[in-house]
Amino acid sequence: MKHLSGLDATFLYLETPEMPMHVGGLNLIELPAGYDGDFYEDVKAHIAGRMHLAPVFQRKLASMPFELANPVWVDDDDVDLDYHIRRITLPKPGTMAQLETYVGRLHSSLLDRSRPLWEFYVIEGLQSGHAAFYSKVHHAAVDGQAGVALANAILDLSPTRRAVKAPPSRQRGHADPLGVAELIGAALRNTLLQYVELAKLQPAAVRAAAGTLARWRGNAATGGNRWSLGPRTPINVAITNQRSFATLSTPLAETKAMAKRFGVSLNDIVLAVCAGALKRYLADAGCVPSKPLVAAVPVSLHEAGETASNNQASMLLCNLATTIVDPVARLMEIHASTQSAKAMMGPFKAVIPTDFPSIGAPWLMSGLASLYGRSRLANRIPPVANVVISNVPGPQVPLYLAGALLKTYYPVSIVVHGVALNITVESFNGSLDYGLTACRKALPDVRELAAYMREAHAELQGLATTVPLADAAAAPEKRQPAAKRHRKGSAVVAQAQ
Repeated sequence: MKHLSGLDATFLYLETPEMPMHVGGLNLIELPAGYDGDFYEDVKAHIAGRMHLAPVFQRKLASMPFELANPVWVDDDDVDLDYHIRRITLPKPGTMAQLETYVGRLHSSLLDRSRPLWEFYVIEGLQSGHAAFYSKVHHAAVDGQAGVALANAILDLSPTRRAVKAPPSRQRGHADPLGVAELIGAALRNTLLQYVELAKLQPAAVRAAAGTLARWRGNAATGGNRWSLGPRTPINVAITNQRSFATLSTPLAETKAMAKRFGVSLNDIVLAVCAGALKRYLADAGCVPSKPLVAAVPVSLHEAGETASNNQASMLLCNLATTIVDPVARLMEIHASTQSAKAMMGPFKAVIPTDFPSIGAPWLMSGLASLYGRSRLANRIPPVANVVISNVPGPQVPLYLAGALLKTYYPVSIVVHGVALNITVESFNGSLDYGLTACRKALPDVRELAAYMREAHAELQGLATTVPLADAAAAPEKRQPAAKRHRKGSAVVAQAQ
């Protein structure tokens, strides 16, 4: 029996039919030359031999009496692989658009909480000749960084599968069900430990809060605070349970070169690409906000090299500077905003609790989440953030599943009421693979947004080779307008935005 942390359990309590709380991934897979086997059966046999390497595969939830506290993880000694690993064949012609649409549909349905919280799909019939592999795992079990560690359990570094030590023998069907008294006792003990740990954090948390408040006041006095509530837009609405999905890949080396040229981080380039595309996409819909869009940017709290499969994350808020026409000036403002947000977050990073008491929380939080969705308050209140944009560092080497080469690593993520779009990017083997997950009602044409992101990337890449370094590093307020500085073609692009 293992207790869910307060943060892990929150993903269970916030889940409703409209807001499934699972994350996933989509891989295009190149089968070995001359392969004539059954890839679905090979994958199923491969996973069966690796399940003991990651706890998520063989544990399920056990609820507390009256749901007064967080559930616990218990071992499941009878995992039905035919249920958890499924085969799908796309109808002809098997285009990438069809695959993305199907993944959106698969991502719309809730996971069965009576079973281990994961499902895998082997998808065949692609006209490219590739197979595809779609996975989804509940966010209560893994976050983005822990998801990378989970993938490492089932993937190999070469077509030859690495030797894996056999799992220890397990007794099937003899485990006694947990009794009410045992569950209540465990909940009380865990809650006491949670209060003790919170108490230990209080002195450091108070010092961090005082330092951050002083910094905020100093920034306010000099006009340095770069964030406010986001504007109302068509993507900031109450969502349905239907998902749309799109993908995009760009060369990692190009993005790193741009970041070096402009003196910013790789994540700043990702944010700028998203900002430029969103600016154009919303303008097409007749939405030109007078305030800049705001991105919620998840930040991992995992220590370097840590592979724990629980959630350890917080969130930064970043000004996407979408009121600025010039792409490079916009990038510089985004960089300034992320630097300011990181400085604010710095003192808190070590004292942010990821585990906290939850007596009475399950029914209260679930009720509030359901009420918020049904009341459609998200359609009326200003959004704290307009979009979630997440960047997950991934492996920079080729990876193989059941002897077949992974060509892509597109993330599939979560959208919530009020924020109908999530853009998550994972770096993988020389590529940045973007996954755009959206509410289908709010963004039925999410593939168009992905196309605009490709164009925004190309535009920044072009500017990186034409803008003088001194001008690129200049403060946004000192930069010349794009139409005056760049050649005529660049001016047309800037005006079109």
